[in-house]
Amino acid sequence: MPPILTLHQVSKVYGNGTVALQDIDLTVSPGEFVSLVGPSGCGKSTVLRLVAGLGQPSSGQIAWGLSPGERNLAFVFQDAALMPWATVVDNVHLPLKLKGKSLRSCRADIQEALNLVSLGGAERSYPRQLSGGMRMRASIARALVTRPNVLLMDEPFGALDEMTRARLNSDVLHLWEQKHWTVLFVTHNIYEAVYLSNRVVVMAAHPGRIVADLAIDAPYPRSEEFRTSAQFNHYCREILRYLSSPERTVTVP
Repeated sequence: MPPILTLHQVSKVYGNGTVALQDIDLTVSPGEFVSLVGPSGCGKSTVLRLVAGLGQPSSGQIAWGLSPGERNLAFVFQDAALMPWATVVDNVHLPLKLKGKSLRSCRADIQEALNLVSLGGAERSYPRQLSGGMRMRASIARALVTRPNVLLMDEPFGALDEMTRARLNSDVLHLWEQKHWTVLFVTHNIYEAVYLSNRVVVMAAHPGRIVADLAIDAPYPRSEEFRTSAQFNHYCREILRYLSSPERTVTVP
């Protein structure tokens, strides 16, 4: 299928001369789960912001295989960023409220989004009453309520403990298989990237660039057994190798 998203020779240079990204070439096919991994300062989050339209590249081109009317992006940030004075329902309603839709008209959609992330029963809770994992589930529900076809996730589980992170990884993967989103996912965690992804794109810093693009050739659904398999460990070692020696760019089928 034609790519849903193409970045061609995309660079980003800030006003102080910092080269955040240099000559990024990346294609994403419809329904793919693509993770960007790399050290701090390599431009992973910058790529996501440019794709979301929250900034403009200094050079190069970002092209969509969807018309503006067909394109429905949702962004999940590293911090849940919930309004502390608002209930879970009101937080999830926010993107629809900004589109002029009343809470009454959106009740069914909000409840569906909360049920998808296993937050049914927490509708009237405030963020201070939720665990870190539950707050992130509410943040994901806020993205899902818009019924996106492209989901951008910027280290959403980075602040969570390992058990909660693993559980949310499995939940997001299950939702992706159900909803057939295209997902671009930023993480520092190579184990998370391998578990979730069709492809892992490895980036290096100074300047931010892609040094490897690895296909993760493991079938879905992926179980906990995959995390301890020889195949899983092989992919993790490959990514570590490219992170340790980022001198050249390669594509690994």
